[in-house]
Amino acid sequence: MNREFDDLLHELKQSLKIAENDYDLNNIRSQFLGKKSRISKMMKQIGSIEPAKRPLFGKKINEIKQQIDSLIVSRADEIEQHQYEETLAKEQVDLTMPGVQPPVGSLHPLTLMRRELEDIFISLGFDVVEGYDIEDEYHNFDALNTPENHPARNEMDTFYIKASNTRPKQSNNRLLLRSQTSTMQVRTMENNQPPIKMVSIGRCYRNDKPDKSHSPFFHQMEGLTVDEGINFLDLRDILIKFARLMFGESIQWRFRPHYFPFTEPSAEFDIRCFKCYGEGCSICKQSGWIEIGGAGMVDTNVFDIVGIDSEKYTGYAFGLGIDRITMLKYRIPDIRLLFENDLRFLEQFR
Repeated sequence: MNREFDDLLHELKQSLKIAENDYDLNNIRSQFLGKKSRISKMMKQIGSIEPAKRPLFGKKINEIKQQIDSLIVSRADEIEQHQYEETLAKEQVDLTMPGVQPPVGSLHPLTLMRRELEDIFISLGFDVVEGYDIEDEYHNFDALNTPENHPARNEMDTFYIKASNTRPKQSNNRLLLRSQTSTMQVRTMENNQPPIKMVSIGRCYRNDKPDKSHSPFFHQMEGLTVDEGINFLDLRDILIKFARLMFGESIQWRFRPHYFPFTEPSAEFDIRCFKCYGEGCSICKQSGWIEIGGAGMVDTNVFDIVGIDSEKYTGYAFGLGIDRITMLKYRIPDIRLLFENDLRFLEQFR
């Protein structure tokens, strides 16, 4: 019987040597201590042994079971320690290696441009005021000297907000998504007396068909100065100074006569095309120039509407297209890239 016990322990030790994980150990425990194991069969033989030898045989069986269990537990500790050491080796950090920069976000190019514009005009003595995305027809058109039959007031060009059925319809002052930040020059003059020097940056909406240089949702900056003795040269000088601060001293610019209901005289302000440099391309529509804003002297009718003495004060106003300025500044060929949220594009502005 002792020979059989020795063979059993030898077989166990050989099995434990090749065990590599808990799964192997569970199989070994079942093989040597389970219901169908050799130990279990030996226990069933006790009834056939002489009564005088049964206690000694039973004691030996229990000692062998304890020894088997002890060897299995010992091997489990060895495997656990080995796995722990392997994990430490794999996860060891070499403090002499350079660190890895985790990916970080960045400001949107329009946000970068907005902040740069604010810094430029604050340095030129302008105050920054906030506006409203939802405006009324009075501030968006009437107070800006825009006649009722003007094409801009047509529903094909402007996004009007339908009045609720529970409210009386006010056809003479409907709500709309503002089509220009010029509304803020009216609100500023309504609440402040000259001298006034302000800019307002915000979102605007027009029913334009999207293409490389147009979008129904865009950003604009309104500028306004009102004081005694203001003239068109002051307007020209401030826009040229802005252009040089934004694009560099060598930037090419031009003014073109134009018409706006709320300024007289009026002009459009253009910058040399960033893609073709004046030769003509699809971005500038073969003209060599890109319009970035309109400007002019505030019409006396606007002063009369808001209650400012047009005999004493004069002023200029300008509206700049922030999206087009951003395209010029960062050489962006298509305005639609600014609104598509493509990470491959946005990651370039970190």
